[in-house]
Amino acid sequence: MPPPRRARTSSPRTATPRKRAVRKVPPPPPEERTLGVDAWFESRGWTPFPFQREAWAAYARGESGLIHVPTGAGKTYAAYIGPLTEVAERREKGLQILYITPLRAMSRDIELALLAPLSAFDSDITVESRTGDTSSGIRRKQKDRLPEVLITTPESLSLLLCHERAHEMFAPLRCVIVDEWHELLGTKRGTQVELALARLRRFAPGMRTWALSATLANLDEAARAAVGPNATPSFVSAGLERPVHMETLLPDSVDAFPWAGHLGMTMLRKVSDWLDPAHPTLLFTNTRSQAERWYEGLRFLRPEWEGVLALHHGSIDRDSREAVERGLKDGSVRLVVCTSSLDLGVDFGPVERVVQIGSPKGISRTLQRAGRSAHRPGATAHLLFVPTHALELVEMAAARDALAHREVEPRAPLRQPLDVLAQHLVTCALGGGFVREALLAEVRDTLAYRDLSEEDFDRALLLVTEGGPTLRAYPQFHRVRRVEDRYVVADARVARLHRLNVGTIASDATVELRYWTGGRIGTVEESFVSRLRPGDTFLFAGKRLEFSRMKDLTAYVKAAKQRASATPRWSGGRLPLSGSLAAAVRRTFHAVREGHPDAAELRAAQPVLDAQARLSRVPAQDACLVELCRTREGHHLFLYPFEGRLVHEGLAALLALRLTRLRKATFSLAVNDYGLELLSPSPFPFEEALRPALFTRERLVEDILESVNLGELARRQFRDVARVAGLVMPGLPGARKSTRQIQASTGLLYDVFARYEPDHMLLAQARREVLEQHFEQVRLVSTLERLERTPLECVHVPRPTPLAFPLVVERMGATLSNETLLDRVQRMKEKWLREDSLSA
Repeated sequence: MPPPRRARTSSPRTATPRKRAVRKVPPPPPEERTLGVDAWFESRGWTPFPFQREAWAAYARGESGLIHVPTGAGKTYAAYIGPLTEVAERREKGLQILYITPLRAMSRDIELALLAPLSAFDSDITVESRTGDTSSGIRRKQKDRLPEVLITTPESLSLLLCHERAHEMFAPLRCVIVDEWHELLGTKRGTQVELALARLRRFAPGMRTWALSATLANLDEAARAAVGPNATPSFVSAGLERPVHMETLLPDSVDAFPWAGHLGMTMLRKVSDWLDPAHPTLLFTNTRSQAERWYEGLRFLRPEWEGVLALHHGSIDRDSREAVERGLKDGSVRLVVCTSSLDLGVDFGPVERVVQIGSPKGISRTLQRAGRSAHRPGATAHLLFVPTHALELVEMAAARDALAHREVEPRAPLRQPLDVLAQHLVTCALGGGFVREALLAEVRDTLAYRDLSEEDFDRALLLVTEGGPTLRAYPQFHRVRRVEDRYVVADARVARLHRLNVGTIASDATVELRYWTGGRIGTVEESFVSRLRPGDTFLFAGKRLEFSRMKDLTAYVKAAKQRASATPRWSGGRLPLSGSLAAAVRRTFHAVREGHPDAAELRAAQPVLDAQARLSRVPAQDACLVELCRTREGHHLFLYPFEGRLVHEGLAALLALRLTRLRKATFSLAVNDYGLELLSPSPFPFEEALRPALFTRERLVEDILESVNLGELARRQFRDVARVAGLVMPGLPGARKSTRQIQASTGLLYDVFARYEPDHMLLAQARREVLEQHFEQVRLVSTLERLERTPLECVHVPRPTPLAFPLVVERMGATLSNETLLDRVQRMKEKWLREDSLSA
């Protein structure tokens, strides 16, 4: 049985991707035509799995649902062969199978996989792609007639729904396949897909939907989000366990006082010794900055790997990324340092091993990345963990335990993001128009909006027709008009702007990076470039570059001769500890406390764990450790809930507020994935104040609103909300707005709404998103509930312990000093180690 997308050897191509969106595949030889499905599988030495036959039968019965099997087991053909057989038998023209993928880069491999079985049928079936990379010529052809099988992305699907003949184009549709559903679920892109699917169900009432995933815990909820809340989904799974062989590259020695402020470069030489180009390997990092540094380090240590070592992340120019992907497939590239840009479904058959540098921070992510190796049914995936600091050894032991218990994180769909609804209203008005009552019923046929009130729907409708009560006087916000009983878009400029800005992906504004002599290198965030001066050097795409000047949102650079002094940093790079991994970490510490450090990682971390036990205690699962100490800086409270950085940010601010209500005080705060620190310059009765009432969930939202500058956080979040809702447009090609211009526009709108319409639905959504995304409100509530009923284990310590030390470093990193952070950390370590030896 094959992987869902069989890798094919292809020679390097010089044409740009925009000219090769549709593959010209030669017709199959006569002996392979009309083989039939079973014969076609047999001709390739494959045998269909029972779960694939089960999926084909379920489709034939008219069912929709979710296919949930391990990565590399054959999900694509399980979902595709059933509808393909039906299309071949009926011999009808027009779009009949729609394949939605979250990454347009995956469309090329998917296209090859969907083309391959056509030889089994005596039918003229066309397979094409429609993404942002599709050439204008192909798009013009698709305006007249769509192919029988179309591969697209959520954004390109929304653009197709903007077509005035959308109903006619999608009427023949028989099946929609949504790949990597776990990647879309829980995001606004997922909500965008839910709305699109509901519209397609109205255009083609007999349409069936099948979502594909390998790493989901809440299967029923995920399936209902795909098929609609009013349908009963079918589930197809298989007892195909893909073994995952995990090991950890242990350091030669472990620092008793670890800190988490570096990129793990101390492990670089050990990793380079472990790697072997004879075994194609992906080296995953959690950030693009880390990927740049590791690639540069490996090039320095192993110059002989120059031809087989590559770098891949989302900001590098597309042509360069595709060259790396082709090299992985044809075997010319053997080692790739990458980020999540290679997480998803692209099938690189030759890859044998995966390296995870640093903690994966989540179980789903670990499984996804491990599945990139030996991408074949039943083949063992090989994963090597590389710790970047000592405490990550505990995380990696916990991840191994959680994987053994299959404790995968759930992905909850979003509930009623009204900015996405506002965008969808304009899309529907462009796509032939809509009647209010019919569209309201259609929108309610999604899990995200099934409980949408008429009042909220009408507020969204008023926003796109008149700009709402506040913006009624400004014609540019009158995007949709009512003509008799239908709502349509009559302004050509509104239509053009909407089509150019469709989508829900929000990120910091980026600028192009180009050589003075010509040639695109990639994109970097505008905030990074704004801090550069001419002559500054930095690493990007594995190259040493010197900044020359900025012009028209393009940064011009030249090759640098001297050593690079910086690496671009991208926002959102610090992944928080997931709920499943956090629970496993607490369980692992408890096993150490009980005297069962069985894992090799825990034995390697013994110096740290011994120091923690000697100075304080190792955390228990049925209690929450609190450490109190006094230093020259003041009086410290260290609390270790082990719930992840985002939860601890909200918890630290909340506790600081509630403690100051008991007694006047000033606190400095620091948080990481393990806990939080409150530092007071004057004595504070922490131990007496730590009572269950301090963790009450009563008035939680009000206290968070009071404890943090929610107004400023909401103002920043409103920028993304306003863009998705269409109140602010980044502009037209060649005339894009800068970050400063967009911030000014959204800031003005925010102030106007806050003053004249404080209950505006988008303001409320921005505040809600801050609570949900910045502080993980749901997890924060469950954490408070746990802390309220769990005993606190208070320990007075002479100085910060190994668990506290990273928190001290975190706070130090935010203070101004003419010493480097490393110098200050080293001085603290020497002092504390000296005190340890004296006390011993």
